Amino acid sequence: MAQSNNSIKKILIVAFALCIVCSVIVSTAAVALRPLQQLNQELDRKTNILSVANLYEPGTDVEAAFSSEVTARVVDMRTGEYTDRFDPATFDHFQAARDPATGRTLSGERDIAGLSRVENFATIYLVGDPSDPQQIILPVRGQGLWGLMRGYMSVEGDGNTIIGITYYEHSETPGLGAEVNNPRWQAQWEGKEIFSDEDSVMPAIRVARGAGTGEHEVDGLSGATLTSKGVTNMVQFWLSPEGFGEYLARFRADISPEDVQGAETDLEPELEPETEGA
Repeated sequence: MAQSNNSIKKILIVAFALCIVCSVIVSTAAVALRPLQQLNQELDRKTNILSVANLYEPGTDVEAAFSSEVTARVVDMRTGEYTDRFDPATFDHFQAARDPATGRTLSGERDIAGLSRVENFATIYLVGDPSDPQQIILPVRGQGLWGLMRGYMSVEGDGNTIIGITYYEHSETPGLGAEVNNPRWQAQWEGKEIFSDEDSVMPAIRVARGAGTGEHEVDGLSGATLTSKGVTNMVQFWLSPEGFGEYLARFRADISPEDVQGAETDLEPELEPETEGA
């Protein structure tokens, strides 16, 4: 006897077949679209880098502008020197932070940005002549109120004067902490100085609780005290010796990292052993 179309068995067979067909369609689309997604991510990264350097306007040919104006280099943040061990085009500093061979654990006062682990190497971007750049663009990240904030900061070739800051990823509250992406707030960073004097190793730049005063403060974000504190902790971490401090110190002393870069060898650098709670 033929089974009714409403039988449990036929319903399950049809549902299973439909699931299989849909899974194949979704998987095929994901694989086919992956190269396009990667291209879009790369285009977005380059657009953000050009934007923080004030080199982007609507209609700009991003690929042409990036290739003609920007040079990527990998920096060993422990020494402030460039390294040729990694290809800047493919080096992933997020993965490097997770690898014990290329990253390190932070805790306590050393981890003011709330990252737990950071990389020892990072890709930076130089605008103009790489041996005497007009701008140095640094990747920065740190915890905000609701999650990780990621962005870029551009610094003049003196290693001390800020040109701009931008965020390409955050989960802060719209109208409050999300004002980190407001061009009027970002514009306040231009011309601010990182260090209070030429001998300082710890940055003085910060986000104020109210109106910023002087050359080391920008206005706080109204109603977003914790986000403002997160931005302060983030920039102070990455501009300190824990981050790019050693690298920026060379520019402040008018010594290009190119001039002090050691000869490349096949030997791995000596790494500090990982310890529990280090």
